[in-house]
Amino acid sequence: MNANFTPQSLTAELAAAGVPEEYHEWFADVGVGALVVKMGIVFGEMGAQRMTATMPVAGNTQLAGLLHGGAHLVLAETLGSFAAALHAGPNRRPVGIEIGATHHRGIRAGLVTGTATALHLGRSLATHEVVMTDEEGRRLSTARITNMILDA
Repeated sequence: MNANFTPQSLTAELAAAGVPEEYHEWFADVGVGALVVKMGIVFGEMGAQRMTATMPVAGNTQLAGLLHGGAHLVLAETLGSFAAALHAGPNRRPVGIEIGATHHRGIRAGLVTGTATALHLGRSLATHEVVMTDEEGRRLSTARITNMILDA
């Protein structure tokens, strides 16, 4: 259990982040994480094969007013890690071992959608491609994340 939160606050955190109730017990001991909350990430579809989430540009920009490149990676790692956790199952936890991204275009305002698609779901490794798009469906970046799956 995260020492800073009560079970009730973690349930509220999960709900605010769009995590469906069917997964609340799954993530009840950890919530979604402080960075997910700070970045304003809200989950949509949740599954090991495919997962989506949105993130606002506002509050996540760099000095030039564009969405920070690191924010792209935070969204990608969040989606890939949560998808890998669902694949791993109970009593197993994913840990990121590699992430990389190509930035295709900048964005100054609006909402970014990330879509993670499984490339490989094995016993010890899970790899996802994560595509970030703007509200018009234009590709902003493409990332790939690999998680090692460990026994808890």
